[in-house]
Formats: sequence, structure tokens, C-alpha cells
Amino acid sequence: MKPRLRTICLLTAAVVIAGCSRPGNGGSSGTGGSIRIKGSDTMVNLGQAWAEAYGHIPGSEPPVVQGGGSGTGIAALINKDTDIAQSSREMKDEEIAKARANGVNPLPTIVAQDALCVIVHKDNPVYRLTVGQLGDIFSGRITNWKEVGGNDEMIVLLSREKNSGTHVFFLEHVIRHGKSNGPEQFSPSTQMQPSSQTLVTQIAVSPGGIGYVGLGYAEGADVKELAVADKEGKTYTKPTVANVMNRTYPISRPLLFYTNGAPTGNIRKFVDFVLSEEGQRITEQMEFVPVNNP
Repeated sequence: MKPRLRTICLLTAAVVIAGCSRPGNGGSSGTGGSIRIKGSDTMVNLGQAWAEAYGHIPGSEPPVVQGGGSGTGIAALINKDTDIAQSSREMKDEEIAKARANGVNPLPTIVAQDALCVIVHKDNPVYRLTVGQLGDIFSGRITNWKEVGGNDEMIVLLSREKNSGTHVFFLEHVIRHGKSNGPEQFSPSTQMQPSSQTLVTQIAVSPGGIGYVGLGYAEGADVKELAVADKEGKTYTKPTVANVMNRTYPISRPLLFYTNGAPTGNIRKFVDFVLSEEGQRITEQMEFVPVNNP
């Protein structure tokens, strides 16, 4: 099993994991027209902001950015249908094996950080939960808000769909308590949402609803963000840029670019821009967390 990217210090400069590539296979260059970027819906607005700013550099053409979910971007990379896969989760072992069998060397670069915000209806009196309580709620062991100090009201579960990297991260790090594999699953009653924006919209009109989205989607929305503690007795913290930077918010993650080997040419120029002071300033402006504090 490959080492988890979570073990990498997220406050250093973006990390390229050389162990994921093999020599002699070449890398991504983006020499055949616009750079193609596909994947994470969490990252799609951020990717578009980077692309727009990059396009203002003389001689540079803005990349074409599409969403669809981390799984969609990873599949496109495996099939050589994109230059960069944006992903809010690590590639799975079987995905890496499939890519290599197709002559693709998936190489990850951490380009930003994110907090997963747990959101409820603005009138819900509950204002904080532990990671353990969240696991019990989303797996269906806790079904009424009164069990966690709220009203006598059934909990309505909303989640991103299975193709989403946000879904996979929440499953592994909250429901399965940090394990990539296990018997724990989302409750069958969970309502899967096609996008983070749809999920936010549904929570805003569902008094009993609870869901989770990236920090950029929760900020300014008409919902309540819950404070979260790693476990009972630990400090409850809100999902903010500062709390991700100082590692006090327990549900945070790296956001990744995957390329076919080490990027070169135009793709290398774009990745360098994203990791530059200007690129990381855009990251913060879009309500994500920079890999370095610009």
C-alpha cells in the first residue's frame, strides 16, 4: 500500500512525489494546444481562476478547465484524455496500476489545501460535533438530532456522489476513522448530490439536513458551519484558513494536480504559476488554503 499523502507536511512548498513515477516514460508537456484540465468539482472554480489569471500572462493561453469529480479527472488521465487531473483525494492503488498499464505515470503535486466543512440548516441549534459523532450520523447509527443535543427531528443526510473525491475522503477519514478500507459505509438513506453547490442549496432548505463541502463552497452560503473536535475532550474548531494552517481543524486535506510524469513545457509553466506567490494568492482569495502562506 502506498504511503498516505496525509503524512506529508502540508505547510511546506507543494510536494511532488517522485516515487510515483518511473524513469524513461516522459512527462506531460501540453505542447498540442490549450492545456486540458479535468476533475474535482471542489477545485473547478479554483482551477478556472488560476487558468484565467495565467491567460493574462503575455504569450500564455488559458487552460481549459472542466469538472465532473476527481474520479472523472483521474479516469481521463489514465486514458490520456487530459493533461492535468485535479483531485481532492489520492489516486487508489488500482488506479495507479491501471494508469501504468496504459503507459501513464501519475505524478501528484500538492497545489492547495482545503477544509471539509460540515454544514447544517442555519436554524439548527446544534453548533458542534466530534468526528466520532459525525461518523455515527453519516453511517446511520445516530438518526435523530436530539441524540446530539438538537431538536427532536430526524436527520437528513446529504453527501457528494461516489465519483467525488470529497465523498471518498469523508468516507475514509470520518466514517472509517482514517482507514482506506473497512466495512463502514454511508447510510443507505443518504441523498447523493451531483455537485457541492447543489448540496449547499439543499441544506439551506432542509431544516434536518447535514452535509459536507469544501471550504470555498461554505463561505458566504446561507447555512451554518459546525465546529468539529477530533474527539470528546478535545478543542472544537471552525473550518477556517487559519485553523487549517495551524492544523487545529481535524478534517482537512491536500488538493492535487496529477500529471503523466514530471510536467514539462507549457504544463510545467502553468504548474509553476499555480505554485507561485500570485497563484497561491488566488488560492486564498478563492477561500482555499495556500500550500505556503503568501
